[in-house]
Amino acid sequence: MQTLLMVGCGDVARRTLPHLLGRYRVVALLRDPAQAALWRARGALPLIADLDRPASLRRLAGLADAVLHFAPPPESGPRDSRMRRLLAALSRGLSLPRRLVYISTSGVYGDCGGAPVAETRPPRPLTARARRRVDAERQLRRFGRDAGVRVSILRAPGIYAADRLPLDRLRRGTPALREEDDVFTNHIHADDLARLACAALRRGGANRVYNAADESRLKMGDYFDLVADRFGLPRPPRISRQEAEKALSPVQLSFMSESRRLDNGRLRRELGVRLRYPDIIDGLDAARRQGEANGVS
Repeated sequence: MQTLLMVGCGDVARRTLPHLLGRYRVVALLRDPAQAALWRARGALPLIADLDRPASLRRLAGLADAVLHFAPPPESGPRDSRMRRLLAALSRGLSLPRRLVYISTSGVYGDCGGAPVAETRPPRPLTARARRRVDAERQLRRFGRDAGVRVSILRAPGIYAADRLPLDRLRRGTPALREEDDVFTNHIHADDLARLACAALRRGGANRVYNAADESRLKMGDYFDLVADRFGLPRPPRISRQEAEKALSPVQLSFMSESRRLDNGRLRRELGVRLRYPDIIDGLDAARRQGEANGVS
């Protein structure tokens, strides 16, 4: 049985694991030793290491036949130093992974003025975190070309699930932009992203990028309205962009400064995954049913 190294063991990785067990011996790279028992109980083999401590990565050399990379870049700096350390560790082995799938972000495209965006559009990141993602992608593509590793990149937009909805934001009454100032936003359910990661392991092209988005074409305020309506909460007040610059944090404003509509045609044609939640409404209705079954509103 082949060995798969899972880097970045958060929510989407947890959702991905059941699809891998039985096909791979899964090694979970963990920073926190306290998480080891939990991942062992789920069926993975914990490996305590830290992408910020190069010495801890020595055991990765020659370890894996495949890598699923969910980990984010560091919080600061122009480059993804974590990716550099990981690739250096993998390169020291007598054998290299045959496949590597990286979960990136659609933020690498920057503001596209609401235009449809295919994977051929050059990255123009506006934020420091998106620039670090671009750096990570470039490192990976160079690694794939030089080492003969099949690297596939999934550019994910806003990830949502029943426990990843802006309910607290709605309860606080945080405003959204009025229609004429609003931006197009894109989404993918966490369960669908997990399934897409597995599909990319099987069928992803070498040095190939995929927009990992559903079929929704919503503006951000309309998304908040949908969530509010489904969960019996007040719709957010709408304000102008000028008012938002005074009322919202820089991080909130950054998400309201980029408008694009992701084209997921390549994903459908090449990965062959039928999304469980092809539209945001499907995912929100499932989340509401789940909340009702659990007695949560």
